[in-house]
Amino acid sequence: MSNNQQPLTVFQPFPFGKSSLRNRFVMAPMTRNKSPNGVPTDEVARYYRARAEGGVGLIISEGTYIGHPVANGYPDVPAFHGEAALAGWKKVVDGVHEAGGKMIPQIWHTGAARMPGSWPNPELLGAGPDDVFVDGVQTVKAMDQTDIDLAVMAYAQAAADAELLGFDGVEIHGAHGYLIDQFLWDGSNHRTDNYGGSLENRTRFALEVVKAVRAVVSAEFPVVFRFSQWKLGDYDARIANTPEELEAILKPLADAGVDFFHASTRRMWEPAFEGSEDNLATWTRRVSGKPVITVGSVGLDKEFRVGHFTREENPDANSSVDLLQLEQGVLDDRYDLIAVGRAILADPNWTNKVRENRLEDIKHFDVSALDELVV
Repeated sequence: MSNNQQPLTVFQPFPFGKSSLRNRFVMAPMTRNKSPNGVPTDEVARYYRARAEGGVGLIISEGTYIGHPVANGYPDVPAFHGEAALAGWKKVVDGVHEAGGKMIPQIWHTGAARMPGSWPNPELLGAGPDDVFVDGVQTVKAMDQTDIDLAVMAYAQAAADAELLGFDGVEIHGAHGYLIDQFLWDGSNHRTDNYGGSLENRTRFALEVVKAVRAVVSAEFPVVFRFSQWKLGDYDARIANTPEELEAILKPLADAGVDFFHASTRRMWEPAFEGSEDNLATWTRRVSGKPVITVGSVGLDKEFRVGHFTREENPDANSSVDLLQLEQGVLDDRYDLIAVGRAILADPNWTNKVRENRLEDIKHFDVSALDELVV
């Protein structure tokens, strides 16, 4: 690109809270299991800094569990509470800023998806909308009002800490079959109280989380809400069967203080509803009136499958970037930001290489990117 040639829209700045992103590309949140006892290490800090140096506009951290006794569900994932973990995250965000990037943490509660016996409270039952029994043994306790209130407070505290540490916003994880999503989906929520039954009731918990988060952060601190139709154990699940149902979920969340939605799909090019070619991000933008992040196998020739991470399926995928198609989606107001997952996991410099049209230099994705923190 010559010096007097205008960069593509995807490589122009985009407003984000009180600052702006240097481009429209986002590093998607991806669990790494590299933070012993919930504390992100110096290696984790180098990993995130490398993506900032690689040119990405916004980094969303891997899922970080909030300060609720049974929020964590997996080994060596990072916490977003407690002195040691927050000190680790301070090093991470400072490094990203030094490299010219912006970063937000994704705050997370695994809910009923929690692996029984998970640290730091292995003796406690998991928490979710319903009681859950496995082979006759209870693994999850249905949350009562006190449990719900404590979880909402923990989300709010994590968001407040994020702003205090100098992050550029916060993302609430409401997707993929974790706690907030478990309340949203009628396949996991069979309650008969104010948190179950109707779509309005099933949205109540998410709404309370958003309101609590919005109340403790400043007005210019962006609140992002990530949601999905699909779950880790059910690719065909849906929280909204029609655009009208999607609006019934997202519009109240937007009114409550969500600034951006992050519409998680496994393939960003797939239509969200019958009778329309628009994907979930485009529909989200239309019904919520808010800017949206699209995501789903960007930059690779193989769609995401959970089996890639469990090694039940071959994860290897080749780089495949149709930059002009991504650009056209922005120009057509189908989405505002584009999240890149596995491609940027394998190559920290993915964004710079795409911007410089060095597509043949992009590293392909393989199993080593899952096992190591590539820097």
